[in-house]
Amino acid sequence: MPDDSAPDHRIRSEAELREMIGQVDPIAVDKSIAAIDKYARRFIGLSPFLTIATFDAKGNADVSPRGDAPGFVQVLDDRTIAIPDRPGNNRLDTMTNIIENPSVGLLFFVPGFDDTLRVNGKAVLTREPALLAAATVNNRAPKVMIRVTVEEVFLHCAKALKRSKLWDPAQHVDRKTMPSLARMILEQVEHNKCSDEEFLEAADESIEQDYKENLY
Repeated sequence: MPDDSAPDHRIRSEAELREMIGQVDPIAVDKSIAAIDKYARRFIGLSPFLTIATFDAKGNADVSPRGDAPGFVQVLDDRTIAIPDRPGNNRLDTMTNIIENPSVGLLFFVPGFDDTLRVNGKAVLTREPALLAAATVNNRAPKVMIRVTVEEVFLHCAKALKRSKLWDPAQHVDRKTMPSLARMILEQVEHNKCSDEEFLEAADESIEQDYKENLY
C-alpha cells in the first residue's frame, strides 16, 4: 500500500518538467525531418542492429531487437523501409502489436558509432514477394516483412553511448558472470527440473543448436 503521508515527488506536467530541465535547443527541434535523406540512408545501410518499439491496442509497450548483416533493412524510397522478420521464439509480440496499433519507433545502431538514428512511423505486415526475395539469406526467405511508412527521422546525440562505453572492449562483461539463458528462464518459470544438471545442460545445448540451425 502507498504511504499517503509521504511527499509526492511526481512531475505532472511538461511545464513543471521544463522548469527543472530547461528549454529545448532549436537545433534539436529542427533536426527532425519527415523523410530518409542521404545521411539516414547511409546510416541504415551500415546498421546491423536496431530496436523496435511497438504498442498494443491498450497502449502497453514492447521493445524488441532486430539484427542481421549491415543493410538488412531495405530502404525502398525516402519514406519507406522494410525489415525482415527472422525466426525467433514465436511470441510475435512486435507483429501482433503492429496489427493492433501501427505506431512504431526504431533506433538504429552502428558498431563503433556513438551516434544513433531514430525513425518513427506507421507499420504494416506484408508478404510482398519482392521484399521477401530481397531479404533471402542462405536460401531462406523470411515469412513476413515489417513495412514502415516513415513520419520522422533524426540523428540522436552520442552522450548515452559515451556514458555507457558500449563499444569499449575493456567494459565488456564476461558472459559467465550470469547463468546461461536456459538456466535463468527455467528457474524464473519454476520448472520442476531446474535443479537437474543433466536436463539443464541439454537445454543449453538445444538453444546453441537452434542458434546454429535456425538463424534464418
